[in-house]
Amino acid sequence: MTVEAHKETLDFQAEVSQVLNLMIRSLYSNKEIFLRELISNASDAAEKLRFEALTDEALFEDDPEPKIRVEFDKDKRTVTISDNGIGMNRQEVMETIGTIANSGTRQFIEALTGDQSKDSQLIGQFGVGFYSSFIVADKVTLITRRAGLGAEHGVRWESDGKGTYTLETVDKPGRGTDVILHLGEDESEFLESYRLRSVISKFSDHVAMPIEMLKEVYPVPPGEEGDEDKKEEAPEYEVVNKGSALWMRPKSEISDEEYAEFYKHVSHDFEEPFAHAHNRVEGTNEYSSLLYIPKRAPFDLWDRDQKHGIKLYVRRVFIMDEADQLMPHYLRFVKGIVDSDDLPLNVSREILQHSRKIDSIRTANIKRILSLLEKMAKKEPEKYTEFWEQFGQVMKEGPGEDMANKERISGLLRFASTHNEGDEQNVSLDDYIGRMKEGQDKIYYITADSMPAARHSPHLEVFRKKGIEVLLLVDRVDEWLLSHLMEYKDKKLQSVAKGELDLGELEDQEEKKVHEEVAKEHAGLIERLKNALGEDAVKEVRVSSRLTDSPACLVVDDTDMSANLERLLKSVGQEAPSTKPIMEINVDHPLIHHLDSEPDEERFADLSKVLFDQALLAEGGQLKDPASFVSRLNGLMLQLVKQ
Repeated sequence: MTVEAHKETLDFQAEVSQVLNLMIRSLYSNKEIFLRELISNASDAAEKLRFEALTDEALFEDDPEPKIRVEFDKDKRTVTISDNGIGMNRQEVMETIGTIANSGTRQFIEALTGDQSKDSQLIGQFGVGFYSSFIVADKVTLITRRAGLGAEHGVRWESDGKGTYTLETVDKPGRGTDVILHLGEDESEFLESYRLRSVISKFSDHVAMPIEMLKEVYPVPPGEEGDEDKKEEAPEYEVVNKGSALWMRPKSEISDEEYAEFYKHVSHDFEEPFAHAHNRVEGTNEYSSLLYIPKRAPFDLWDRDQKHGIKLYVRRVFIMDEADQLMPHYLRFVKGIVDSDDLPLNVSREILQHSRKIDSIRTANIKRILSLLEKMAKKEPEKYTEFWEQFGQVMKEGPGEDMANKERISGLLRFASTHNEGDEQNVSLDDYIGRMKEGQDKIYYITADSMPAARHSPHLEVFRKKGIEVLLLVDRVDEWLLSHLMEYKDKKLQSVAKGELDLGELEDQEEKKVHEEVAKEHAGLIERLKNALGEDAVKEVRVSSRLTDSPACLVVDDTDMSANLERLLKSVGQEAPSTKPIMEINVDHPLIHHLDSEPDEERFADLSKVLFDQALLAEGGQLKDPASFVSRLNGLMLQLVKQ
């Protein structure tokens, strides 16, 4: 870094250069979006000023009307987008311009796959609107001053996007930001008024503040020249967008294209939305809402600091971004706006937390999104499958967060199951209930850390034999879900790896009687196994009614934490009580027959411990002493070789 007076040259974050290179390559075929992104940023800056000025009118200085101007200079080959919004100070420029979404850059880079077509889809989620400038510009100059600071506190930022940028303190009489694009040789099309106007009309017509351009002056016919003094008049600007709040217009007057472009403006996404819901509510609590479901999950969906995407307006005045109180956490992917006619303009986050009107709006927002998803699931199942692939794991947080809508959310959940061959999560709880066997009164499931571990678990053997469907749950969030979703439509959810297996009417009385008799017959073997394994290893040993092919499996009591949840908690550094498992044995298996007839107690103990360790591995567990397991196994194999 070099420093000279108030001018510095700094390096971009290493990740920034990667993002810039990827973005320029990926978006060049749709390069006109640079103007949409810069106008959207300017609009945000103007709205933030209007909000801060609610408590400090001096921020308006002598220029109270927000506006955006787009100008071009053919001789200098520049396009300039200016706003009189909130502006930035030097530190804010470094934080927001020098580091591209500084809190999420690393996550974004980690999300890249190396496949350019796939990676380009991530660009729009990353919020790199300003950097779209480099699609058409060889150099970008940004001059800004934060409202409320003196003219001498202006900041000039400049870069060619190739690794460094300069920061310099300059005088800037007016607040706000000017972004000056020095266009590349092949970008002359953006030095024409009609081209810029057409892009504004296409992408930014709905921006709810005036976008101005110089009024077009046509050549004066010979002999009709006016007074020379008129040449000195100030340039005349005209508004080139409609500038009305789109959400206030009747739905019948808004095209799908306009809805899509407004979504891109409000979310800074480059893709069109998946679906939207637009409503106007009148009565004791009047407001408008326009809510969108994105097509793709943002890369920071699981970031703890990630904020909700709902903007709050009061009587068309922007109040705040990321109004958390307007949407629950499990619907954090929803973008859009809420515009209230009844809230005070000086509303704060603290007031929102205790506002009945906000509670009413939040409740209605949830119902609209759930209704939108229910309609999609019923009428467009393939589309809903696409939605689920992107946002399914987040929706699984719902039953634990939103008790009022627990049943509706549960009906929208999707799972993999033994009914299907693939790993796709496309089975609803209603689908499962519709296929239940006569006399079946439970929804059976298994949790595991991978789909192969779930699908090949020995716990499923008797269910396969009897043709009973089992849900296969392998998402990390599933354990959280199951701690809150214990029944659905009066059907209890039952783990196949917990408690003694009770198939109810699916198991006839004769089978139960035989099982009880077999258990009595092998009481001696059970006792030997318990002694060989020790009280520290197992809580109990018993004859299994689950197994048909495997020699043994491990289960836990109904009231104990599942082995999968215990592993998950420990993997993220959480304390979890160690649960002693119950070992179940299949007395019809040849290994158990051999074990029962083994006279050598030392060899019996080795065989018992190998059997236990194998059962632990089969359910995805980790051995406490792998070396002892290998040593024991090698010893047994050597004995077989010698025989």
